[in-house]
Amino acid sequence: MIREIKTLKDPVLRKTAHKIEKVTPELRKLIEDLFETMHAHNGVGLAAPQVGISKRLFVVEVEAHPEIPGSGVRYALINPEITQFSPEREVGQEGCLSIPGWRGDVERATRVVVRGMDGEGKRIKLEVEGYVARAMQHELDHLDGVLFIDKLIAPDRIWRVNESEDEETV
Repeated sequence: MIREIKTLKDPVLRKTAHKIEKVTPELRKLIEDLFETMHAHNGVGLAAPQVGISKRLFVVEVEAHPEIPGSGVRYALINPEITQFSPEREVGQEGCLSIPGWRGDVERATRVVVRGMDGEGKRIKLEVEGYVARAMQHELDHLDGVLFIDKLIAPDRIWRVNESEDEETV
């Protein structure tokens, strides 16, 4: 089911999401809904708060590309936490399905180690890099009430884009 994406004015986007205590059939359905909603809006990631559910859950799926490590994989992370950030950092453009039509420059670690649970409740540890690492950092921020506009490298490093230019949004 495609769910409504909450936008900037919705207070759920600024709250710290609640820890998930148990993986249930309803939670698995939410994961599928997040993927379906993300795909319908040409996104590469979506967090539960973005559909109005204050739970520590996000999904990421970067279209398969031979030059993008970790692409082509569907990631669903429950209660994720980043346990390691690489010292190497990179500035890149980000957008957000909850802030449609805007892009900005954000600095992120180029590699991260993420721990949490998968959609079945199994503990997992992932080391991701590049665009997938950027997407996971962006989505994890959503779980803490942080948006990409809070992390711009400078206040003037945000700009409007046409919907046709905004094909894929982190």
